[in-house]
Amino acid sequence: MQLLRTILIIVLVYYLVKLIARYVLPLIVRYFIRKAQNDIQAREGKRKKQGEMNIEYSPDKKQATDKLGEYVDYEEVKD
Repeated sequence: MQLLRTILIIVLVYYLVKLIARYVLPLIVRYFIRKAQNDIQAREGKRKKQGEMNIEYSPDKKQATDKLGEYVDYEEVKD
């Protein structure tokens, strides 16, 4: 009886995976393909035309050089 139950579960899981692969998987793939196409179209819409300029201001980021210490230039002395 236990063997028959196990075989039945295996067959049901097999057909369930087969149905998912046949009907659900293509829908998921189609969704991701459409999403990628929309992203590409949005990027191409943002491209600038030839000769168009855009200047963006980015403030200088000051690094904390105090933590590094002071640099001292030295010369090597030979005896």
